[in-house]
Amino acid sequence: MNSNIPKQYLELEGKPVLIYSLLAFENSFMDEIVLVTREGDEEYCRKEYIENYHLKKVKSIVAGGAERYLSVMEGLKQIKDTDYIWIHDGARPFLSERLLAALKASVEEKGAVIPGVQVKDTIKQTDKDGTVSRTIPRECLWNIQTPQVFKTELIKEAYRKLAASQVTNVTDDSMVIESMTDHPVTMVEGDYHNIKLTTQEDMQLGELILRNSSAMRQK
Repeated sequence: MNSNIPKQYLELEGKPVLIYSLLAFENSFMDEIVLVTREGDEEYCRKEYIENYHLKKVKSIVAGGAERYLSVMEGLKQIKDTDYIWIHDGARPFLSERLLAALKASVEEKGAVIPGVQVKDTIKQTDKDGTVSRTIPRECLWNIQTPQVFKTELIKEAYRKLAASQVTNVTDDSMVIESMTDHPVTMVEGDYHNIKLTTQEDMQLGELILRNSSAMRQK
């Protein structure tokens, strides 16, 4: 982002990126929110987001770890009594009601679901020297998003096994289920607008998404 400010705290159309996701969950069927943040930012998040935006469902704010999966572990420790756990990236601010409803319906049947969108571009695999070795059929390739949703005991057990293992190259929660259990993970059609803000170009695209969404609501 070429910024000293963490991307989830940057402003997008006058609001911090993080607040869009928090408000989406606050105004949904969710019962409780656990916010996992950078160590030392707990009180800042409480004042700037929870208190300023009058969020009622945020029950815990906890410090995360050095890696994403370690942060998820800290969040899981705060959850005691629930049927399903939703794990979401704070840098994905464009959650739709349609996607939340689709994930809810699917996880109640399947137990482990993730959203994704099919790859649009042709994907090629290369050798180390950059020579193309093959073209990968894109009809089976998906860009994976969050929130990823699981039965509580399934995801907790998977993370318990991960903690006891030597595995560290974990990039998302579905991968923990895939590597630590034999439970299948089901793909749910995501939303091309549900992007993760990583670069300045993403922020510009995010502004367009918000403006178009606002214009549609006004029609």
